[in-house]
Amino acid sequence: MTAPLLQVTDLRKYFPVRKGLLSRTVGQVYAVDGITFSLNKGETLGLVGESGCGKSTAGKTILRLLEPTSGTIRINGERIDGLSRGAMRPWRRELQVVFQDPYSSLNPRMNAGAIVAEPLVNYGLENGKSLKDKVAGLFARVGLRPEQMQRYPHEFSGGQRQRIGIARALALNPSLIVCDEPVSALDVSVQAQVINLLMDLQGEFGLSYLFIAHDLAVVEHISHRIAVMYLGKIVELTDKRSLFASPQHPYTEALLSAVPVADPKARRKRIILSGDVPSPINPPAGCRFHTRCPYAEARCRVEEPAMKEVRPGHFVACHLRSVDTAAFELPARA
Repeated sequence: MTAPLLQVTDLRKYFPVRKGLLSRTVGQVYAVDGITFSLNKGETLGLVGESGCGKSTAGKTILRLLEPTSGTIRINGERIDGLSRGAMRPWRRELQVVFQDPYSSLNPRMNAGAIVAEPLVNYGLENGKSLKDKVAGLFARVGLRPEQMQRYPHEFSGGQRQRIGIARALALNPSLIVCDEPVSALDVSVQAQVINLLMDLQGEFGLSYLFIAHDLAVVEHISHRIAVMYLGKIVELTDKRSLFASPQHPYTEALLSAVPVADPKARRKRIILSGDVPSPINPPAGCRFHTRCPYAEARCRVEEPAMKEVRPGHFVACHLRSVDTAAFELPARA
């Protein structure tokens, strides 16, 4: 069996909480707290969850834009989590990112052509006419005209700016692109155009995407598999068809019940979760979702559930799920 392109094992990222004149550490923000998953070549893995669940922090830690607290990150079987800044440089060509905000992720003092050319210049891959031709080709591939290379970011629309960001990410021919909510700041019609562009590029260049989002409709369209995060942990991981047809975690159930239905005559039972998301500084003991879970039992409050494979390729961290779930029903709500 071919080894995965990306293998993340027990990844953690904590941020210290400091107080007082001496800035003493009085606690930790458990932003990412032990997540494990893999991503195959040519695959898109959607990473979804509420705002503040740690999905963007996970993406930045995998890219080594943030230093992991512990855990391992492997690219093509090679560990990169402990590499120095200099040793990481060759891997930067393999790992690229498309940021959420196309307004702030582009340097306003550089024209669009220089922004896309910058990675090529930094690695000394192109210069002169070949550099200009390469950038013009990238512009054309993402749906922009080569004559727009001389314009500055403020002269483009939001969708066009995001296309510039995608062209910049493509410049070094990477293996993995982390898409950190790349369409959440765009209009719905433009979102569809950008998503279709990403899918076309994946087919053409064999790219792998870690697609971070909170919009399940977008994730369903582009992803092959989906991981659901809650308060720093992955609670469910499976292919998109299984997730939408038969969610196995109560939190996933609640998320899916909130997805709008296109048919005005269709009715879906809405699951309203009580309370707020607990603080990542002081997460609850046991299952982190038990404070809002309508099915929580005494065991859920004291024992953290392990991630287990309840069906082939379908992993869930929930005490209420057993390996044989063919005829399993959740208990009545508490």
